[in-house]
Amino acid sequence: MTTRAALPPATLQTHRRPSRSPSPRRVATPAGVARYVVLVACGVLVLSPVVWTLWTALTPLEAGTDVVRPGFSAFVDVFAQVDYALLFLNSVLVTGLVVAGQMIVSAMAGYVLATVDFRGRQLLFGAILATMMVPLQVTIVPVFMLIRGMGLSDTLLALIIPAIPTAFGTFLMRQYFLTLPAELGEAAAIDGAGHFRTFFSVYAPLALPGMAIVGILAFNTHWNEFFRPLILTLSEQNFTLPLGLVSLQGNLGSGSTSTILAGVVLSMIPALIVFVLGQRPLREGLTAGVSK
Repeated sequence: MTTRAALPPATLQTHRRPSRSPSPRRVATPAGVARYVVLVACGVLVLSPVVWTLWTALTPLEAGTDVVRPGFSAFVDVFAQVDYALLFLNSVLVTGLVVAGQMIVSAMAGYVLATVDFRGRQLLFGAILATMMVPLQVTIVPVFMLIRGMGLSDTLLALIIPAIPTAFGTFLMRQYFLTLPAELGEAAAIDGAGHFRTFFSVYAPLALPGMAIVGILAFNTHWNEFFRPLILTLSEQNFTLPLGLVSLQGNLGSGSTSTILAGVVLSMIPALIVFVLGQRPLREGLTAGVSK
């Protein structure tokens, strides 16, 4: 008969899971309460116009009365009063081509200014940055004359071509390419690759987060743009959403407020989708230079 040796108390205690001490309760301090109050107040200020817009669009009044008709009748009126499908298509076409053009052109210009050494590079970069200080209202007349001279007035190309060059996008992509190792370009040059091959095969795939920033910012700018379409387009068939929805105001602003805000809500949906889907690329692109 075998006897089982008893383990000493110290050994038994080593096999027990150490008990966790209860976490201390956080005591609310006046500074913490004030911080939360300020954050809640800022959130209310930001969200209240959006909530009011949506609520007004969903609770239109009957014509000539004060009776509220909750529902989607105001959204139906938008499609009945304007050719919303055409306006939406024009906005998608203009914004999509501008976004693609800015991403490609700014990436190529930033690559050249960051990696290619040529005479006058810093002077050229300074001139590009100087254009950021010139307001759009100052350059709209020369742009209009150039567009008219090219025979593109009152066309969608008049909205696309002048918007493709972007000083901010060029600056952003140049700073992004400066964070990439120079050895990548040197290795490609040793293998016999030229600048175009080096850019499209080596640098462009690595610059996708930076290009995503340029694309998201360009979308937010040109999807809601009103001033340039007002000056450069005349025909209703070439209007974009912000310009076409103005007709919902009616003569002397006599249009239904709910119908106008319903059109605004419909125009906000694509921007909201891009905002939700673009948060991660935007965050990664903004922090990519720091991590490298």
